Amino acid sequence: MAVTEVKFRVRYKETDRMGVVHHSNYYTWFEVARTEFMRDAGLDYRSMEESGVMLPLLETHCNYLRGAKYDDMICIRAWISKYAGVRLTMEYKVIREEDGEMLANGSTVHAFTDAYLKPLNVKKKYPEIHNLFVDLLNYAKIDKDK
Repeated sequence: MAVTEVKFRVRYKETDRMGVVHHSNYYTWFEVARTEFMRDAGLDYRSMEESGVMLPLLETHCNYLRGAKYDDMICIRAWISKYAGVRLTMEYKVIREEDGEMLANGSTVHAFTDAYLKPLNVKKKYPEIHNLFVDLLNYAKIDKDK
């Protein structure tokens, strides 16, 4: 599993007066895709946080290419593009299912911290989580090379 896909239909409340999805919703969609990516990988945020591993957001970015509209069927693709032990970068593509058009792409950068938001050496303290992220990054690289 290198890429997770989350599909849903745009809800009316996500659109603005022009009938286009408001830009702030894309970050919520990224979070949904990231959460499902972790779950697909065998981790979930609740379990990680209960074990003392936090992933606070450091940076986020989104390129808006085309506007999504009410009732569009949307697919969000999420994968790991970088992992450096203390930081994790996730990439996202927002695609309209009906015509395959990419509507937006973006990324989020996260730090690994403990419950007190102090930097966490995942490789040392949680080698199983570290190894999982290394494997996921390698799978993503293989998929991109195809």
